Amino acid sequence: MTNKYTRNSIRLFAGMLLLAVIYSCANIASPNGGPYDELPPKFISSAPVPNQKNFKGKRVEILFDELIQLDNPMENVIVTPPQKMQPVIQANGRKVIVELQDTLLENETYTIDFTNSIADNNEKNILENFTFAFSTGDTLDSLEISGFLLNAENLEPMPGITIGVHTNLEDSAFTTVPFVRTSRTNDRGRFTIRNMAPGTYRIYALEDVMRTYRYSQPGQQIAFYDSLVVPTFEMATRQDTLWKDSLTIDTIKTVHYTRFMPDDIALRLFKEDVERQYMLRPERADEKVLTLRFNAALDSVPIPVPLNFTPSDSAWYYSQTAEEGKTVFYWLTDSLVWKQDTLRVAIDYMKSDSMNILRPQKDTVQFTFRRRPAEKKKKKTKDDESEPIEFLGMDINASGTINLYDTIAVTFSEPVTDLTGEMFRLDQMVDSLWNPVDFTFFPDTANSLRFFIKRTWNYGDEYRLEIDSATIFSVYGKWNDTYSEGFKIKTKDEYGHLYINIAGIDTTAFVELLNSNDQLVRKAAVKDGGALFMDLKPDKYYARLIVDTNGNGVWDTGDYDRKKQPEEVFYCPKMFSVMQNWEVEESWNVKATPLERQKPLEITKNKPKEITKPKRDYRNEGRQSSSSNNGIGGLRF
Repeated sequence: MTNKYTRNSIRLFAGMLLLAVIYSCANIASPNGGPYDELPPKFISSAPVPNQKNFKGKRVEILFDELIQLDNPMENVIVTPPQKMQPVIQANGRKVIVELQDTLLENETYTIDFTNSIADNNEKNILENFTFAFSTGDTLDSLEISGFLLNAENLEPMPGITIGVHTNLEDSAFTTVPFVRTSRTNDRGRFTIRNMAPGTYRIYALEDVMRTYRYSQPGQQIAFYDSLVVPTFEMATRQDTLWKDSLTIDTIKTVHYTRFMPDDIALRLFKEDVERQYMLRPERADEKVLTLRFNAALDSVPIPVPLNFTPSDSAWYYSQTAEEGKTVFYWLTDSLVWKQDTLRVAIDYMKSDSMNILRPQKDTVQFTFRRRPAEKKKKKTKDDESEPIEFLGMDINASGTINLYDTIAVTFSEPVTDLTGEMFRLDQMVDSLWNPVDFTFFPDTANSLRFFIKRTWNYGDEYRLEIDSATIFSVYGKWNDTYSEGFKIKTKDEYGHLYINIAGIDTTAFVELLNSNDQLVRKAAVKDGGALFMDLKPDKYYARLIVDTNGNGVWDTGDYDRKKQPEEVFYCPKMFSVMQNWEVEESWNVKATPLERQKPLEITKNKPKEITKPKRDYRNEGRQSSSSNNGIGGLRF
């Protein structure tokens, strides 16, 4: 009996040990809960019902099949006709509740466009382009028009811009009364105005930050369509493809649908050349420099009149312009003046009034410099060396190898006096000897601290630029150090050449060559049906063509009062690869590709957002989570 009991005990212990071992080697993981929700919320019901007529209430409730959330409804939900008082829009569990604050118009169709603001609460699956409509009369208007909005100068898709229509066909309606119906562009610059009544309209685009729904400020970006718009529709068919998987087509179905037209309205957004002019905050970051900044370029430099100080000389400052005339630096040359902590001066300049008309303005401007406590100087010993000379700062971009089309720039750290081209010496290496050569010397109109040295360079030539010491002096008495630097011009085989055959344009135009940042590199006029770019650095380039209506060589913006559209711009959809010592010839029909698809995505800054969430691999996620938990005490089986 005892032996039998002992054997049973041993068997029980062994069984329990075996179970423990099996359990410790098992895969420990939490259940993954099945597939993740990848579907957006579904509409279930609403009060009022969709497209209800003769609705007299002000509260709209929309029920979905799951908990939802709203993304910035104040910005992303559009109620049309436009509301003077903003509606209250909020998510409550599975409902969206819209409470209208305005008195509803009689016999009017209302549209609530939620754009892409509705998503489910857990996985953030977006319900795209959801709209809700009702009518306060016996008729529900159902026509639509659509199109796209691009920046007129660079064809960037313009998101978040208000698109509006008027039944009042007078030009003054855009500036005096609100739109009758509105929409807003999406991240691709596309728009749709829904639930329109039959009739004739004018359509506009407006950067409506203040939500006035009319063109009220000259600084707003706008667009207008030259033609009248008459909404219509037709019954049409399209081919829809159903896929078994990402590579295999299941079936191709013919789908009947209603096509609303026009559906290709092209609007080009621009800002009129009526920038308001006013003074920004004055600055005094350095005790010797007073800085005045303006939001627009000045025609002339304002003269400061001292108020709380008396200079010892009439020439108590030296003025310098920068940033294309928008900034003025006053370099103080009188030490009794710059040593004062607070300087007050009177400034006369031209300022825009409320009607954007330039009128004389006189302001009192105060410049304050906060001085740091002076550091205690150490006593000099016999071993101390004399203080080094602080030379005039001088930056010259002539060293190493430069391009054939480069101009040498000389930039000083302080204003200089009596500077002439004779203070510089340019030599060319000819037969192992340095020979002096001529050049053109002139100041930079945008920055009075910078000067240019220009010469027609030749491939492979070698030059040397020299300046003797103490030749150039600043207004503060600093002088230059000796300068001598050699440089070479790149050889012919280091460049590539590009010729673009242009088709589709029969008027004055020029082509701008752009880098990968959509920045201007070179410009060439279209001559004899093409544009030639010689001596290009090997690189990737893109091209933009401007129809130069007035032949002034620059892109010109539009003018609404004169009904003048901005000059047309086209982008070449392909990239040009220019290689060293190669001649590339390409062809470009500027109107072969639709305008909204012309600009290459690589240089488009307003890239469209990805709306659809990537599918999650829920099976592998469960396995991965378990792999981190299947060891006990650092042991794995």
